[in-house]
Amino acid sequence: MVSVNCKTTCVQEKMARFGLKEEDDELTHDAVPLYSTYNVRIRPLLDAVDQLRHLKVMKEGIELPTIVVVGDQSSGKSSVLESLAGISLPRGLGICTRVPLVMRLQHHSATDPELYLEYHDKKVDTDETHVAEAIVDATNEIAGNNKGISHSPLTLVVKKKGVPDLTMVDLPGITRVPVLGQPQDIYEQISNIIMEYITPKESIILNVLSATVDFPTCESIRMSQRVDITGERTLAVVTKCDKAPEGLLEKVTSDDVNIGLGYVCVRNRIKDESYQEARAEEARLFQSDPLLSQIDKSIVGIPVLARRLVQIQAASLARCLPDIVKSINDKLNLNVSELNKLPQHLSSPAEAMTAFMRILGSAKESLKKILVRGEFDEYPDDKFMHCTARLSDKLNEYSKELNMKQEDSKEKFLMEEILLLEESKGIELPNFLPRTAFLAILQRKVKEVSITPIKFVQEVWNYVEEVVVRVLMKHSESYPQLQSCTRRAAQNLIGKMKDQSINRVTEIVEMEKITDYTCNPDYMSTWRGLMAKQEIFMKSFNDPFQCSSVNIEGLGTVELQHLREYGGMVQQAYDLRMRIRAYWTIVLQRLVDSLALHLLFSVQNLVNREMEKEIVMELMGPYSGGVERLLEESPSVAQKRDRLNKSVKLLKESKEVVAKIMDRIAAPINNSTD
Repeated sequence: MVSVNCKTTCVQEKMARFGLKEEDDELTHDAVPLYSTYNVRIRPLLDAVDQLRHLKVMKEGIELPTIVVVGDQSSGKSSVLESLAGISLPRGLGICTRVPLVMRLQHHSATDPELYLEYHDKKVDTDETHVAEAIVDATNEIAGNNKGISHSPLTLVVKKKGVPDLTMVDLPGITRVPVLGQPQDIYEQISNIIMEYITPKESIILNVLSATVDFPTCESIRMSQRVDITGERTLAVVTKCDKAPEGLLEKVTSDDVNIGLGYVCVRNRIKDESYQEARAEEARLFQSDPLLSQIDKSIVGIPVLARRLVQIQAASLARCLPDIVKSINDKLNLNVSELNKLPQHLSSPAEAMTAFMRILGSAKESLKKILVRGEFDEYPDDKFMHCTARLSDKLNEYSKELNMKQEDSKEKFLMEEILLLEESKGIELPNFLPRTAFLAILQRKVKEVSITPIKFVQEVWNYVEEVVVRVLMKHSESYPQLQSCTRRAAQNLIGKMKDQSINRVTEIVEMEKITDYTCNPDYMSTWRGLMAKQEIFMKSFNDPFQCSSVNIEGLGTVELQHLREYGGMVQQAYDLRMRIRAYWTIVLQRLVDSLALHLLFSVQNLVNREMEKEIVMELMGPYSGGVERLLEESPSVAQKRDRLNKSVKLLKESKEVVAKIMDRIAAPINNSTD
């Protein structure tokens, strides 16, 4: 049994590191069979963890060290717990334990035991005679009167002279075949509960095995091996040893199923035996039976099991306590941080107005930065929100699209001009260029591009609307009741400004159709440059031996043959074409520059003046509910605030619990140092 002794020594070493050690007094069957003075050192730790469990700190994701009792159905699990607690638990066919039963055993010196149940935030007193009945009634209240099971725990507190200081969780026995009244997925339900309790690394698994079965076939062994591969936190209790003594020694020494914390073989109470009689009979069995007497005495008997559980529990508590303290502090800090990030709970119109103005001011400043000043530190990685750059991109695309329409008519060279000159002639001197012909060509060209600036304006305002709404939603995200009116106000305002811009564009386009004026000197210089090529053109045109086309710099190759029948009108048509060409460049530039200035002015006006006024009017409108709407906290925020407040309260209480126990642990160390 060297391996068992080594494992026990390892546990004792872990305990010693935390100032916990086992007392030297021997446990005997004729004195106090399950309790030792060693438990006096453990009780404060166990009380602290029990308080944390009572506070339901595990709901906050804080795992507590727990002895979890698992076993196949009819493995003798309840009998083991009865022997440790000295009380009778519910018995019967099928599943008796239908909810997780948290058993808190505590030795106290009073003659009369104190027993009570805790569940659904209430306490029910009971006694040794009626405890089984009380457990059944409580189980029915939690899990229903049928044979179903529930995840909701039931706590049984047993304060009795001679019991070991232990807290254990008894789980439903594993069964694969549902009986009448049980759900068809009973195995899956039980498995889920067991895995929930044994998976945390803080859990100690007490695996109850019947000596009458092969250990590798036990479902409880398979489950524990899934979460504790090395077996370092699994202790096995072998029951019904008197029914299958043959080969038991080999089973517990060969350890084919890798039980890291070793085995303890026990004999449970039978029929009407008292607990003292059962312990005496157990001692006699392991001393006198030819096969069972060969098993080392350090791993047999309920008293040994009680001592081993207390040792393991103590080492686990001491080892986990620093992690528990850290987890509580981390979770508390996280929840306090989340709570502080929630919007201020507004309780008066004055507070609501202050919050509203703060939101409006911060949103306005953000819009100034991204739409006016070109700063994007609030959205460094979101290029969509780098607004001045995106507006510049849109303006460049608009300018490029306009200039693509600058190409001359697809008709034969100068034919459009010649035809218009013929229709515009009058009784006048022949060398004057008719203005009506110029305007006719200009109007046609303006009409061809008239839709482009309108589309550009619409695209810009759609972009501005998305940016403005996104910024407003970000700054008012803590007040959903404010978001609807701010969104509506922004959309209404930008819709009106979009209409104004479209009207402005339409007006600019109409002006270009009826007006042919510019003071830009580029017009004359461009026209003169184009007219300088007229001599080359006319020389080729008037030369009867010239080929049918001529290449002119800036104009490319132009056809001549179709022009010869028009004689002197060709020179006037060439002049008209060059005037239109020089002037059209000016028109396109005006369509770009005027819209750029208009939009920049309109966006600044939106941010600096109109938006704030529009949102205030929307909020204060007759059907908007006024600033008092902010006093109505959204259900989601209210629910989150309530949850966080409860969590912070629970964690603070838990922090006080562990702080007290840490002080008690530190005190002996400090005294010994002194």
